[in-house]
Amino acid sequence: MSERLPPAIFLMGPTAAGKTDLALELARSLPCELISVDSALIYRGMDIGSAKPSKQLLAEFPHQLIDIRDPAESYSAAEFRSDALQVMHDATARGRIPLLVGGTMLYYKALLEGLAEMPGADPAVRAELEAQAARDGWQALHAELQAVDPESAARIHPNDPQRLTRALEVYRVSGLNMSAHRQRQQAQSRALTESGGSSLPFNVVQLAIAPVDRQVLHARIAQRFEQMLAQGFIEEVQALRARGDLHANLPSIRAVGYRQAWDYLDGHLSRVEMQERGIIATRQLAKRQFTWLRGWTDLHWLDSLAGDNLPRTLKYLQANAILA
Repeated sequence: MSERLPPAIFLMGPTAAGKTDLALELARSLPCELISVDSALIYRGMDIGSAKPSKQLLAEFPHQLIDIRDPAESYSAAEFRSDALQVMHDATARGRIPLLVGGTMLYYKALLEGLAEMPGADPAVRAELEAQAARDGWQALHAELQAVDPESAARIHPNDPQRLTRALEVYRVSGLNMSAHRQRQQAQSRALTESGGSSLPFNVVQLAIAPVDRQVLHARIAQRFEQMLAQGFIEEVQALRARGDLHANLPSIRAVGYRQAWDYLDGHLSRVEMQERGIIATRQLAKRQFTWLRGWTDLHWLDSLAGDNLPRTLKYLQANAILA
């Protein structure tokens, strides 16, 4: 059945592993539609710190789902799934192969497995929670979440008001905590997989690229952060701050690198400390991405330093009915 589904390629990997370079090689060789799977690249005006492809490169190789939100806005995995499915279907209708590239693993998981159906936003409940936070503080709301949903409380920081409010809103509206909703969805996804079905109507080949030697990746991360600083990363964050409507608790500003630069401009870190912490935070991000990928199934690995990744990939795609 999978051979009758339209093809799609997922190209995953940790940050600084070389995903974009391989994606561009594939786009030169195949009729691919490039689709970004990156929670930082969605934001306009956040270019240097997110390692966004240059305007010249994007003009030559357009990427879907880049620059689709203002940094003051939020963007959920559910929104990504809806947007990605639309552009994937549009690409297929034009005879092109969707090539999804990026390192936001939650977005890939949402595409492959679907998402738990959470209750919709309730303005009255949201207003109650915001009033409670103003009166008692966010730490008190986090303690409440700890009591009703320890799993979500362990994942959500007390200084993350958006996710904290949403988790409590789900519980108050439905009587079930967010973890219970997700467990239901996972059970449904397992049942669908066991029955031979799929929540994603594409024949997907999943690739991952990373250096075999982890120290090589660490060196790349440090080099890239230094390059960002030389390219004007601090000035980019200064421009974001100058808007006056952004703050450190927004999802955009919590992105790796931006959070450390914001703290530096607030006077909480020296420039040396900012650079060190930015590099460490990026390494930690890569470690989390590796953790996700270790649990992934049907994943074909490539070595970033290999000189023949393109022919290897094309051969693998052909073997998996992506290419004729």
